[in-house]
Amino acid sequence: MMRTVVLPALLFFVNGVAAKSEKLPPLPYQPVPGFLSLPPGLYFGETSGIALNSRGHIIVFHRGSPSLLEFSSDGQFIRAIGEGLFTTSHGLRIDAEDNIWTTDVGSHTVFKFSPQGRLLIVLGRKNHSGEWHDADNFPLFDGPSDLAFGKDGEIYISDGYGNSRIMKFDRDGNFIKTWGSKGTAPGEFDLPHSIVVDANGRVYVCDRTNKRVQIFDSEGNFIEEWTHVGVPFGLCISPDNFLFLADGLNNRILKLTLEGEILGAFGQPGKRPGQFGLAHDIVVGPGNEIYVAEILNWRVQKFVPR
Repeated sequence: MMRTVVLPALLFFVNGVAAKSEKLPPLPYQPVPGFLSLPPGLYFGETSGIALNSRGHIIVFHRGSPSLLEFSSDGQFIRAIGEGLFTTSHGLRIDAEDNIWTTDVGSHTVFKFSPQGRLLIVLGRKNHSGEWHDADNFPLFDGPSDLAFGKDGEIYISDGYGNSRIMKFDRDGNFIKTWGSKGTAPGEFDLPHSIVVDANGRVYVCDRTNKRVQIFDSEGNFIEEWTHVGVPFGLCISPDNFLFLADGLNNRILKLTLEGEILGAFGQPGKRPGQFGLAHDIVVGPGNEIYVAEILNWRVQKFVPR
């Protein structure tokens, strides 16, 4: 049975942005300005992805060169990874073995790198968009936006900008199945933009243009949708099993339970510390610190509990 969670005060939208916002409890976080140290001559472009590995290192995916950068837990630059391989950065995830996964909306590819930075898996074909390569019998992407991992290492990819579907692969990159198409009905998408999987195998998809999060089981069967979350751009599950969501056009961060209850929020539009310009991706560390990648402000912000 479909269950839709709606908060009436969030139904007033102008061009996708909340014109009237409900009063949510403020999340007690404060920014840590200038926590990343870039070497001379290196600058961020639009920052699309942010992730943490098991050592607490901060990985940033941005639309500049080199595109994939690693920093120590205290913000010191360590290295660039995959120089020259990327066209337009988008999604970034790190799996349980510290492998680094990227989605490139410009070249329509998904890459897996070892913790040492070696390219291990390529999914899709560079600069070829579509649904399926019939001649050679392998799946293609059209603007893949993000990816997530199941409990057995299976890979879920939101093939977002062109195909509006979810693709499922096994841990070795072998295609299993796909679900979804463009539309507004349950199980359809209009730009599936971010994706996570919880410990019970539930798949959460930020259906961005439809302004909702849809939830599925591991086989793609629709469970429910949440229409009270603004315009969801980025999504992550914290180590203590809460959902944190980047409400991109409303320039705020939401904290939710896995059942969809909003527990609090922070943020507003702007360029000062603690403000956002298209919050695009988010990750939460073991100390409940929050990292947010922004498109318009060309930066990553760090927030710590007050």
